[in-house]
Amino acid sequence: MIHTSGSSVVGDDARGDRLCGDIFDEETPFIPMDIRKERVEINKRVRRAGIDDWVRSIVIVPSMIYGEALGLPVESDQLPQIIRKSREMGAGVHVGKGVNRWSNVHIKDLAQLYVLALEKAPSASYFYASDGEESYGDIARTVSETLGFGGATISWPAEEAIAELGDWARFAIASNSRVRSVHARKLLGWEPQEESLLSWIRKNLK
Repeated sequence: MIHTSGSSVVGDDARGDRLCGDIFDEETPFIPMDIRKERVEINKRVRRAGIDDWVRSIVIVPSMIYGEALGLPVESDQLPQIIRKSREMGAGVHVGKGVNRWSNVHIKDLAQLYVLALEKAPSASYFYASDGEESYGDIARTVSETLGFGGATISWPAEEAIAELGDWARFAIASNSRVRSVHARKLLGWEPQEESLLSWIRKNLK
């Protein structure tokens, strides 16, 4: 059983206005935001099943996903929302000051991690999936440049983002989530190969 979680479990309530220096690997303890506590409990329950219930259970915790879908025509959450709002506003959009940072992973590299987990991961494993990180301010500038807005950016007040998108905005585009894939690399030999998030935006956003 492979359960997909998400690295917002280590997110904070920065609302785009501060950079958090904490960087988490799979062994780093953390206290989740109020709106992520249930997600953390699910992760724990899946892992316990791998010990107590004779289920080979694995938890994969992706960071911000980017890249073209490999199967069904679906999009990830964060980057499409930023692009949508940037088109609407005529400038690259970030919440608050945009200094908050998120780790990220290309969908092809993430898919490879699932394959390796199926092949090699011991029961009750927990893997962050991350190969880089960017601030939302830098993402906004890159989106702006690529859409032809000259690099201009605009702050989306956190209260307005939350009013439009709900609490999702708090933990997904206004927080810091900085993780490192130590276990995936050491235990599974995972080696991400794809281009960076900002490079992908420049080449693929139209």
